[in-house]
Amino acid sequence: MRARLADIAEQADVSEATVSRVLNGKPGVAESTRQAVLTALDLLGYDRPSRLRRKSAGLVGLVMPELTNPIFPAFAQIIETALARHGYTPVLCTQTPGGVHEDDYVQMLLDRGVAGIIYVSGLHADSSTDPQRYVKLRERGLPIVLVNGFLEGIDAPFISNDDVASMELALTHLVHLGHTRIGLAVGPDRFVPVIRKIAGFRNSMATLLGREDVEDLIERTMFTVEGGAAAANRLLDKGATAIVCGSDLMALGAIRAARQRGLDVPRDLSVVGYDDSTLIAFTDPPLTTVRQSVQAMGEAAVRALLDEIAGEPAPRAEYVFRPELVVRGSTGACPKG
Repeated sequence: MRARLADIAEQADVSEATVSRVLNGKPGVAESTRQAVLTALDLLGYDRPSRLRRKSAGLVGLVMPELTNPIFPAFAQIIETALARHGYTPVLCTQTPGGVHEDDYVQMLLDRGVAGIIYVSGLHADSSTDPQRYVKLRERGLPIVLVNGFLEGIDAPFISNDDVASMELALTHLVHLGHTRIGLAVGPDRFVPVIRKIAGFRNSMATLLGREDVEDLIERTMFTVEGGAAAANRLLDKGATAIVCGSDLMALGAIRAARQRGLDVPRDLSVVGYDDSTLIAFTDPPLTTVRQSVQAMGEAAVRALLDEIAGEPAPRAEYVFRPELVVRGSTGACPKG
């Protein structure tokens, strides 16, 4: 897009002559002014002249699941922005059912000489997977960071949401509203975040309600709208008055299932989502959900990877970020009777 000097000057709060000097590489412009003009170019969507473009420090792979769940594009945007700020060019690799396998993406990235890889909810989140794929990458010296999933024996930093705390926040809220028959709708329990959510659910049900046996209130399904609806139907058949879901999409499915039965949310059924993904505040009703610290987690993942690339590795630990409960209109007092 061809830059208009007047637009850039107005955005940067400088004269058109100053903009011209910066774009043409002329001397006599303060560095702060030069940066203001370049920032104005970026904000207005204009291409920088080739000599003024940032030099790439290298490629970084970003491997994550499909992008239909809004939480993954949110992670991608934050991580890609942070990488670009440090001069790295992100290469996004998304996995779809029946599509390119994670290992094939990684080989492609290795062939292109990437400086490192950040994984978000990759195979490392599957407790049944073989950790050797990651061990081998570290043995060849490739820096990696793994987000939302933990495997023992991998020489890399892990960034995780506190799934146990997530359940504590959601259940405390529902118990305060008078609910005692609370169901949990989650994905397959081979995934580390699901395993931890189930553990947190059991702990909080025991602590808050004195209920030790809650297996009948746990439904394992798929992380989709349809999966949430199926789980909700089974939990409603068991008399649940509130449902905590493993994702916002599942929560939307639970609300749909309730409405198909002629039930009102939250009068007849309270629903709590998980992630606080984009636009969830504008659903009908606005969804009460557990918000992951996506901004902080994404930036921490990039910081950890850059430290690894610089030869200053972070301590080998799992960095756990506490979530936040966002109360909206999908939860209410337990129905009487």
